[in-house]
Amino acid sequence: MRATLRWAHSDLRTHRGEALFMVLATAGVVASLLLATALFGYATNPWQRIFTQAHGAHVWIHTGRLADASKLARLEGVASVAGPYPTESTTVTSRGTRASVELRGALRPPSVGRPLLTTGHWLDPANPGGVVLESRLARALLAEPGDTLSVGGTARTLNVVGIADSAEPRYSPGEQPGLVWALPSAVRDPGGQVTGLRLSDPADTDYAVQRAVTVLGAGAINEVSTWQQARAEAQGENRLLGQVLGLFGLGALVAAGFAVHGAIGTRIRGHLRDISVLKAIGFTPGQVVRVFLLQHVAYALLGAVAAAALTQGLGGRIPGRFGDAVGVWQGLPGHTAALLAVPVGAVLFIAATTGLAAWRAGRVPPVPVPRPAALVGGRLTGVARAALGLRLPPALVLGWHQAFTRRPRSLATVVRLALPLLLIVVAMSAWTTIDRFHSRPDEVGLAAALTVRPDAGLGDSAARSLMEANPRVAAAYPGVEVAALVPGQTATIALRGLGTRPDPYPYALAEGRPARGPDEAVAGQGLLDLLDVRVGDWVRMTVGEQPQILHIVGRSIEPENAGRVISTSLDTLHENDPGVRPTLYQLRLRPGADPHEVAEELSRAARGHLDVHPVANPADGLSPLRGVVVGLIAVLALIGIVELLTAIGGTVREGERDLLALKAIGLSPRQITGITVTATACTTLAAVCVGTVLGIPLAHWLIDAQGRSSGIGAGLAQGPSPVLLVLFGAAAVLGAAALAALPASRAARRRLADTLSAVG
Repeated sequence: MRATLRWAHSDLRTHRGEALFMVLATAGVVASLLLATALFGYATNPWQRIFTQAHGAHVWIHTGRLADASKLARLEGVASVAGPYPTESTTVTSRGTRASVELRGALRPPSVGRPLLTTGHWLDPANPGGVVLESRLARALLAEPGDTLSVGGTARTLNVVGIADSAEPRYSPGEQPGLVWALPSAVRDPGGQVTGLRLSDPADTDYAVQRAVTVLGAGAINEVSTWQQARAEAQGENRLLGQVLGLFGLGALVAAGFAVHGAIGTRIRGHLRDISVLKAIGFTPGQVVRVFLLQHVAYALLGAVAAAALTQGLGGRIPGRFGDAVGVWQGLPGHTAALLAVPVGAVLFIAATTGLAAWRAGRVPPVPVPRPAALVGGRLTGVARAALGLRLPPALVLGWHQAFTRRPRSLATVVRLALPLLLIVVAMSAWTTIDRFHSRPDEVGLAAALTVRPDAGLGDSAARSLMEANPRVAAAYPGVEVAALVPGQTATIALRGLGTRPDPYPYALAEGRPARGPDEAVAGQGLLDLLDVRVGDWVRMTVGEQPQILHIVGRSIEPENAGRVISTSLDTLHENDPGVRPTLYQLRLRPGADPHEVAEELSRAARGHLDVHPVANPADGLSPLRGVVVGLIAVLALIGIVELLTAIGGTVREGERDLLALKAIGLSPRQITGITVTATACTTLAAVCVGTVLGIPLAHWLIDAQGRSSGIGAGLAQGPSPVLLVLFGAAAVLGAAALAALPASRAARRRLADTLSAVG
């Protein structure tokens, strides 16, 4: 055992740099996997905790004011019911911020879908103007208990007495109204009612919705929301961040395993004589294998323990969403098991790859087989001889020859080095795709920057005049958005009419063509998946009791409502239902215009009669992904450096036996150094080409797959620019050449006795 440790210690002193980078790379991989685990837990647990504690409803059904919602309690599979509660759609203002809300009348906290108070208290009949706000709405309004809210279009005010968490779909400006609980007397103009159904079996959600529509009639249903939709919305970007971290973490772990495998294989080839001596003095094959196995498992274990300790001790202090995720994850029941399982799994994987390579060391014979001398990787090829005949620099020609003559070994080195480079290209593609949402939003379904909803006190012509009078507004598209029941009556989707045939709304199409004619529409990927249809099909949906039959002629990129949107022109909806009138406007701004400034200008000009919100950009919630990408690139770069150091060490050791021949034919130490540097640069260049050629389509496939699963649809991916790829490749090649220069220079200036010892 003492001899094994002395050998390992000697090898560590010789390869300190590789050992350090291996420890750092392992730490980065394990930290990425632990953060991914934390984000998955954070994405799922808070909503699930609220839903469980609130005894949440699996289905919320909004109906007309005159519908007999009491029938819903008698549906098969319904365990308990919340409501019906009267509702009123309005807007409230606090501290200069305006929000669309749903006032919901409730005298006492419901037993199903109960709001979980975080601050303040529940409604008190002694305070008829008191309200309780859903927590996200309260954050948007910067409101807290004791504040006063102004009700839009009236002189009425409401007093905030409490803030509560809810398992229902949360407030989203311009998309989902905020939830405000009030006393029934405060709901003065109820336009409908809402009923919550808690089911005996959550898997029967679609069937329960279908039965509810059958019992009440399609005309009585205004909107349906389910617990799956609320959960998906609550998980949102956190789950995506977890998926990105997990994917790259696993990829980096595989790359690290390959790097370790290559390092041990190269080291075995360089120490064949030493291994033979160890066997000659009594080392068994098992002891030789354990030398390499224990050494590299120790590196992996050190990195894994460091990552676990840092994540556990300092992870909660990371600013923003990652710190919050780690803090929540540390309080979950499975936290300790995950904290142990992830590092142990990573170490075992590295141990497995190490064992495969170390097994070869155990097969080395006690008597070393003499290696035949040959010039720089073998006989010169015809191309190399011709290049030398053209008086090209010998270092360049021999370096290229050395890099690619030993084809199986060279190919393995290129593949191992290409893997981290491939993942870096994928990470860069993720970065540029996020940038696309901000730099070219019109290409990803965000042509409009503002959504404007005029109130009843402002006519359509007056509202349009106000908007078009602003010099920074390029176009104002009238529209309407309503909830429509899908065929089968199991869910509601968003039916949107925007623009007119003379002035159509500029949808971002990924497939098909724009909707120009009567009854033509474009749909999001989420709707196509929900209805199991494709471009070219006809679909029928119901708005109240009015059917709408539309021909899908294109697939649009839809960032809103999980892609469950079908869009046509306002003219088409008006032809099918003459009662349809525009209720909102989508504003496209001129280049350089700030949406928030334009929104403030329009609100001031309309004196509070316009509800103006910037269109939500999905990339805004993915800002932490930039830091993730930078960290992942750093980890992958460390793995690439480990592989480069391995390749350089192998090239230098294999070139020792050619050193005398190279000096004999008149090459200077600088030229001999250039051979190794050129060989390393050529190998890196080949790996860069392979990583780029494979990384770009892989990145497009991964990003488009994520787009399809989220309902936005394929067509989002944006690869790095050619200039950025060239700079990336140049940096990798120049960095590899610089890394090879020092060891190659030392080898070229070795004493004659050392060179003879290496050869003999």
